[in-house]
Amino acid sequence: MPKSRIRKKSDFTPPPEKQQTIKLSSGRSWVAPVMLALFGIGLAWIVVFYVTQGSLPVEAWGNWNIVAGFGFIAGGFVVSTQWK
Repeated sequence: MPKSRIRKKSDFTPPPEKQQTIKLSSGRSWVAPVMLALFGIGLAWIVVFYVTQGSLPVEAWGNWNIVAGFGFIAGGFVVSTQWK
């Protein structure tokens, strides 16, 4: 039986490198400060509500102040989805 030929594979040569410029700024520099501000406002809202035993920030809202604080925190999470 004849012996099969051994095929020689050509050596891998990587494609020539293109010069790439890395853009560090994505144009969304507002995202982190707004996100942190919303987290801070929400946390402060809830803490003030508990420390003042419901008389601040808005006394008429009652326990809905907790919902308002968590709303600010949720807004911070929504803004955080825009962070790159």
